Amino acid sequence: MGTVTRGFGGGLRRGVCCALIAVVLVAGCTSQVQAPASTAVVATAAVQAPATIEPTIRPMTARSASSARPTLAQAVGQKLVVRMEGVTPSADLIGRIGRGEVGGVILLGANITTRSALIALTGQLRAAAKAGGQPTLLIAVDQEGGSIKRIPWAPPTVAPPQMGRLSSTAVARAQGASTGAALHGLGIDVDFAPVADVPATTASFMYRMGRTFSFSAVRTARLADAFASGLESRGVVPSMKHFPGIGFATRNTDAFVVGIGLSKARLAPGLRPYRMAIAHHIPLIMLSNATYPVYDGRNAAGWSHAISVTLLRHDLGFTGVTITDSLDGTARARAVSVVALAIRAALAGTDMILTTGTERSTRAVYATLLAAATNGTIPAASLQASYDRILALKASL
Repeated sequence: MGTVTRGFGGGLRRGVCCALIAVVLVAGCTSQVQAPASTAVVATAAVQAPATIEPTIRPMTARSASSARPTLAQAVGQKLVVRMEGVTPSADLIGRIGRGEVGGVILLGANITTRSALIALTGQLRAAAKAGGQPTLLIAVDQEGGSIKRIPWAPPTVAPPQMGRLSSTAVARAQGASTGAALHGLGIDVDFAPVADVPATTASFMYRMGRTFSFSAVRTARLADAFASGLESRGVVPSMKHFPGIGFATRNTDAFVVGIGLSKARLAPGLRPYRMAIAHHIPLIMLSNATYPVYDGRNAAGWSHAISVTLLRHDLGFTGVTITDSLDGTARARAVSVVALAIRAALAGTDMILTTGTERSTRAVYATLLAAATNGTIPAASLQASYDRILALKASL
């Protein structure tokens, strides 16, 4: 098939673009991870700070007001993507959005009823940000197709494994485009898809869930890239996941502590989809909750500077926005707090932090991140860099 190109007229242009620590830095726990016979998989333990952190430059102040120089509250708020409880937004959530304490909302199955109700919901959420003079609110769903499809009546109508068997980039792009058109019509502008994981064997939990395209890294790269391009062609931001790949994992990384103890050579095929998508300016990449000792023996990808910055940005040349996978399940598996992992992710330079716990818990994440930014624990330079990337992404919508 021909080369997949990115961007469309007037649309997205991918790539435009201390007491506190004593409370939140809690050691994690290990958990046994099953592996296929052909792999070596290890459990990860404590959640620790990255070895290197970007230096602080001109610190932001609480009164810096321009969009180019956000307040600390604005910079922290834009980092957070949170879950909404119920089918209508609470007054508290509306207030948080209006004050800029939330950069995005993820909608799950429990939030979704009918088409008209969903349109009204997304309109209300977006209006809250506008009324408060805040940047565009990102509204996201997991609409992969197959077993992960939060909006049952919307595309994709062809599941990823079916697309893989067809091996047609035209079909994958058309499925992405129809999904993007449907989501855009519902007021949703981010799809946490496509999955770019390449299963190592049939023991892969992602394969068993029917979420992968193919055992072939080449085919996965072509189809995931085409699906992403289709989403983007209809004004929806794709988010390729789960970097740098969880195809070797035999247990769900949202529920277990998973380490993938393989060499860089063994992991290299899993990077192929990202290399192709980055060449085509993918705007958003979701980091996995697994640990990769060959890159970083202590921190999972979502809170690893070595993976989210050194590997993804420096080695692969990614210039877009990074986001964690949901931190709530992996925090429970590690017997640590979501707040602890959120701090680690911010310290590592991850741009956005996804939390799917209660609204009360996500308020606590915001408050703790703001306190860490205020006392200088989270460097201002890192906050500013993430803020700039996030606003560039939002400006493209």
